[in-house]
Amino acid sequence: MPTVQAARLNQISRTLLEATGTPADEAEIVSRHCVEANLAGHDSHGIIQIPTYIDRVKVGHIVPGAPWVITQESPTTTVVDGHWGFGYVATERAMKLTIEKAKKQNVAACTVFRQGHIGRLASYPLMAQKEGLFAMITADSGRSPKHVAPYGGAKARLGTNPISFAVPSNLEGPLFLDMATSAVAAGKISLAIARGQSIPEGWIVDGQGKATTDPKKFKPDGALLPLGGSEGYKGYGLASMVEIFAGLLTGLGYGIEPTGRHNDGCFMAVFNVAAFRDLNVFKQEVTEFAHYLKSTPPAEGFSQVYYPGEIEHLKEVERRRDGIPVENSTWAALKKLADETGTTSKLEM
Repeated sequence: MPTVQAARLNQISRTLLEATGTPADEAEIVSRHCVEANLAGHDSHGIIQIPTYIDRVKVGHIVPGAPWVITQESPTTTVVDGHWGFGYVATERAMKLTIEKAKKQNVAACTVFRQGHIGRLASYPLMAQKEGLFAMITADSGRSPKHVAPYGGAKARLGTNPISFAVPSNLEGPLFLDMATSAVAAGKISLAIARGQSIPEGWIVDGQGKATTDPKKFKPDGALLPLGGSEGYKGYGLASMVEIFAGLLTGLGYGIEPTGRHNDGCFMAVFNVAAFRDLNVFKQEVTEFAHYLKSTPPAEGFSQVYYPGEIEHLKEVERRRDGIPVENSTWAALKKLADETGTTSKLEM
C-alpha cells in the first residue's frame, strides 16, 4: 500500500479529471474535496472515488461544466438546479452564496438538486465555520438506488442520508459533526473490499436479511443497517427526516429507480452567530465546553476523550506530515486511468 503526499494525490486527481474532459477549475474543486477527505481519515470519500467519477462522466451521469441555475430565490432562500454537474462544484458554490446571504440576513437556507456525489459532508459547513457562522447540511440520493434498510427491514429503502454541523470556536481544530444515519457509509463497505478486510457485525445484512461480516455480501441484494444497532429505530427516524429535507423538499422524491443515476440532493442552512450572541464570547464558550468534555476521566479501554471533530483534525495533522496511505487496488485503478489517458509519464506513476 503506497503512502502518497497530499499535494501529489491532488495533482494526480486533477490531471486525470482534466484528461477526461473536466474544466481545470472544476477538477481543482473535486480533487481538493477528495484529498481533504483522505486527510481527515475518511478514505471512503477520498481518492478512491476518482475512478468512479470518471466512469460516470464517460456514461453521461456527471456532466463537467454543467450550468448552475437558480430556479427560485428570496433574500434568505435559494433553490439550485445543478444540471447533473459535479456535486462538489454545485454545492460549494451554493454554500458560498448561502454564507453571503446569512451575513446579510442572519439566517439563510438553500436546496440543490440534480447533481453528482457531494462527498464528505463536513466540507461545506466547515466553510461557514471558518467565517464565524454556524451551519448544517443534509444529503440524500433521491430516487437513485438505495443502500439502507428501515429498522426491522431486510431490504434497502433509504440512502445513507448523512447530516453534518459545524460551529466556530477557538480550538486548534474545528468542532463539528459529520455522520451517516446508517450504521456506516456505503463507501466503507467498498473500502473494506478493496483492503480485503471483514466488517463488524451490525453494519449490513445479506440478501436474505441475515447479519454478516463479509462486505462482499452487501451487493447486489444486501443492505446497510440504520445507525443504532438494537436502538436502530433512532437512526431510522433521523434518516427519514433527512430524506424529507434533502429528497422531498428538493423535489427529488423517494423510492427507488433501479436504473437511475446517482443524484445527491442537499439542504443546507447557515446562521449568523452574532445575531444571537457576541461571536467572540460564543467561540470562547464553545472552546471551554470542548475542554470540559475532554476533561472527563476516560472509561476502561479508552486513553482519552475527544471533542467532536478532534480525531479528524489529529488525523489531518498526521497525514499532512507523513502522507496518505492508498489501497493497492485504488492505486492500480489510478495508474490504469493514467495509462488510458496518456498521462502516466507526466504523473510518474
